[in-house]
Amino acid sequence: MPRIRLETDGPVVTVRLAHPPMNAFDTAQRRELATGVRRLAEDPAVRAVVLYGGERLFAAGADVKALAAMDPEEVRGWNRALQRTFDEVARLPVPVVAAITGYALGGGLELALAADYRVAADDAVLGQPEVQLGIMPGSGGTQRLTRLIGPSRAKNLLMTGRRVGAEEAMRLGLVDEVVPTAEVYETAVRYARRLAEGPAAALEAIKEAVDHGADTSLSTGLALERSLFTGVFGTADATTGIQSFLEHGPGKARFSSAP
Repeated sequence: MPRIRLETDGPVVTVRLAHPPMNAFDTAQRRELATGVRRLAEDPAVRAVVLYGGERLFAAGADVKALAAMDPEEVRGWNRALQRTFDEVARLPVPVVAAITGYALGGGLELALAADYRVAADDAVLGQPEVQLGIMPGSGGTQRLTRLIGPSRAKNLLMTGRRVGAEEAMRLGLVDEVVPTAEVYETAVRYARRLAEGPAAALEAIKEAVDHGADTSLSTGLALERSLFTGVFGTADATTGIQSFLEHGPGKARFSSAP
């Protein structure tokens, strides 16, 4: 049985984790995720992606039993591959929305952190509990979490390994929206579909400017923004959007890159 399923609904593709009972990441699931993400990155028809673990949970982390059987060199290779795969998720040129139900722990939360937007169930539980095993996050947790919620708050979660509920996660800035469990997937898809209707080049440029600019100096980030702005200004969507604004006001454009 496949551990990753790609479910296409027009311009929105759901990457569904399918490794019961806990969607724990093992080598097979990691490889399937990498293959699926590369397919999405190369498909111009894909305009937005939703990450979803199912109605009961998102993902409860790495397969600890499999890790325990590895020697340090094997762990190094496994971790390098998983980190690279999550990086590929983060670098997708389209918006990525994580739909979080149940648990998003360890590697599960690290995958959610690679998304651009996170919708969580009101009873969801999130955390990076690796320190309780005598180890640490290795697939983006120390870096993406810090960039998202700040060093002090990140250290608190990382050093204690404590789990947080959805409401606290939202206060921390760890998730962006909290809804009842039954509405999580629908809410994530609705948001993804809204973005899929936008100008593709502008959305890709915004994502690149924010993600890459955050890792540089302000002056370098501004230079990147300037370059991307100039490039986007010459697209057909820019012509359509500006003309629509002049004729009909804001929010009326139908972009040529939209489905």
